[in-house]
Amino acid sequence: MSDDVLFDAATLNDLTLDNRAGLAPMTRVSATADGRATEEMARYYAKFGDGGFSFLVTEGVYTDDTYSQGYLNQPGLVTEDHVEAWTQVTDAVHDTDTPIFAQLMHAGAQTQGNPYTDDGDTIAPSAVQPNGEKSEAYGGSGEYAVPREATHDDLDEARAGFVAAAENAAEAGFDGVEIHSANGYFLNEFLSADANRRDDEYGGDPEDRVRFPAEVVAAVAEAVPDEFVVGVRVSQTKVTDDSYEWPEGTDAAEVFFRELSAAGADYVHTVDANTAEPTFGADGPSLAEAAATYATDDTVIVANGGLGDPDAARTAVESGADLFTLGTSALANPDWPARVAAGDDLDEFDPAHFLAPKATISDHEAPAETRPADD
Repeated sequence: MSDDVLFDAATLNDLTLDNRAGLAPMTRVSATADGRATEEMARYYAKFGDGGFSFLVTEGVYTDDTYSQGYLNQPGLVTEDHVEAWTQVTDAVHDTDTPIFAQLMHAGAQTQGNPYTDDGDTIAPSAVQPNGEKSEAYGGSGEYAVPREATHDDLDEARAGFVAAAENAAEAGFDGVEIHSANGYFLNEFLSADANRRDDEYGGDPEDRVRFPAEVVAAVAEAVPDEFVVGVRVSQTKVTDDSYEWPEGTDAAEVFFRELSAAGADYVHTVDANTAEPTFGADGPSLAEAAATYATDDTVIVANGGLGDPDAARTAVESGADLFTLGTSALANPDWPARVAAGDDLDEFDPAHFLAPKATISDHEAPAETRPADD
């Protein structure tokens, strides 16, 4: 048995994981135009299970047929066709004896393209235009639209979309869902004081800003079976602002992690540029360390950000993370756990080899055949 902390067995709800390494969600643009997952995607995800990752989180999946879609060729979990298409992915991953979670995402104001809306209409907590420009890698161009402030009816519809998508995920064979409340998307916009300027019960101090994301987590947790994993992903930074910080610092972190975990999250997945460095001031905790401090005692903490170096991953675990996920390091090394366990060298990530000119799944990323099921 290995004495490396990275390869300790771990538990997540009713799941037993072989090690602590998971695949992080990463935006790809390889679904069909109407949001169906493909056989190519099944081969792409299965290879990470074959490579030794103990759990996988999908790219962001849109949750309703109005405002949630974030870019063209994004997969959805809205229709029966979506559910049926995803089963080929979950079956292929389960053939590697690996659990897989669907990341449920509402893009909010950071929408690159949505065929369900007219003239690029978007919604957000408040009518605040995101910084920067859309990404060509995700099929966007030009400035983001100024969103419409979401009404209470909009919020009811968005919440119901998350619930329905979670139920569809269970039907499609997923082992759980991750609710995307990071990177500047819809739920994360509620947490952000600059994007959320509401004067109702969903805006103001941290207790009010976290209210709607917590309601979504609670509604999803209530709707799915007890053994179905419900996670939530949280960051300060955004796709459009990689330096944003909550103005209340650790006071906000305490409220956000306490309320989201208490709402029913089995795990909290934190996103930092570099998890090994302090997030709150020069001597403060990282986001993962704050989550470990403030989340309810039975909530699993998953760390993400700059952990491709095994020593950095070990430091994150020793500092309080139960699990960790890899993004670009996993793209470069889809067998990262197997390589690290064997003491083999790791490859460097080359963006041009994976995410340029668009973030589609390249031919070299999807093996010709999925792993055959055991006889």
